[in-house]
Amino acid sequence: MIDVKTKTFWKATAALGASSLLIFANMYFPQPLLPLFTEEFGISETVSSLTISVSLFVLGISFFLYTALSDAFGRRNIIFIAMVLGTLGTLAISMAPTFEWLLAARIFQAAALAGIPVAAMAYISEEYKMKAMTVAVGIYISCNSVGGMGGRVLSGVLTDVWDWRSAFVVMASVSFVLFFIVYLFLPRSKQFKSRPFQLKEVLADNKEHLANPVMRYAYIIGGLHFLVFIGIFNFITYYLSGEPFHVSTAVLGLLFLTYGAGTVSSTLAGKAAQKWQQTSCIFIGIGLMALALLLSFIPSFPVVIIALLVLSFGFFFAHSSSSSWVTRHAKKAKASASGLYLTSYYLGGSLGSFYYGWLWPQFGWPGVAAGSLFLLSVTFVCTKGMARMEAGEKQAVQEYAKTADQNG
Repeated sequence: MIDVKTKTFWKATAALGASSLLIFANMYFPQPLLPLFTEEFGISETVSSLTISVSLFVLGISFFLYTALSDAFGRRNIIFIAMVLGTLGTLAISMAPTFEWLLAARIFQAAALAGIPVAAMAYISEEYKMKAMTVAVGIYISCNSVGGMGGRVLSGVLTDVWDWRSAFVVMASVSFVLFFIVYLFLPRSKQFKSRPFQLKEVLADNKEHLANPVMRYAYIIGGLHFLVFIGIFNFITYYLSGEPFHVSTAVLGLLFLTYGAGTVSSTLAGKAAQKWQQTSCIFIGIGLMALALLLSFIPSFPVVIIALLVLSFGFFFAHSSSSSWVTRHAKKAKASASGLYLTSYYLGGSLGSFYYGWLWPQFGWPGVAAGSLFLLSVTFVCTKGMARMEAGEKQAVQEYAKTADQNG
């Protein structure tokens, strides 16, 4: 199996990181271009934003299918096919004559790209040693933040230089380069055992994962944390554009650079998990997110920026730890377990607009921050439940070892 500080580890982890860059750069690439879509296609701001929200929703529900396909046809094959089809979707967007075409291409793209994280997390759980796995997951998730941040920045710059259609062509070209990197460097699976594609068995696996409180807690935590993270970044723009800040649109766009803190924290979470319990790492992430929300009550622009940095650091620290928890504790059908985590994660994120869309008009930013703190209190309770189970598992192992020693 793949161990840390080996050539194979860095080749495999770099390849998986490249696949992560591709999916998140493409998924968030259109976000700065929504006003252009509104102008060119003559649609409302709400309709234009469907290019993001619908894609996240499709991404979430598509994981279910890929868990079974990955178990049947192999992790590498699914990653390769998903990268190619997703890139073709990017090209299709560049040629969209109507918004309906563009939205359909985005749905196709999201449905294709959903295969990458499911297969990648299953690959890590199968091919890496336990110590190497936590580091690899941290690096992989750090590439999520780099991809999402880089995609947004790249689309804005390229569109200013040329136009949005040319920007998508360049993104497709970059995606093909990333595909070849993955194809050349990702080692063949050695631990994978194919399972026939059977819908009844897939439903049974998912039902078993959902019935397992160890898994269920992690799914709730992942979904609620992403709901908070996406919601805060959506509505902080309204907060800062009004009294007393009146921040310009250009500066608001640069707020996403605070995602860079997540790049650092994801990698640190992988290393921290080698020394501490994974639940301890999740607690740290929750504490940092809560601190960030409390800081955001202070009506100072520099303080709000610091709050967003702390929020990003804490969110990705917790996310890396909770996703690693799933891959570590899944006893079977690991792709299904990871797929359910990703489904809950993105469905949670897609619900943020509804939750905060109700809080913001009535209570403003204090309501948004307080509502977020309430959700973090729920994830804190769930993490305590995971910690109790973790302690029970450790005690059971110690008792078994003690009994074995006594029996010679």
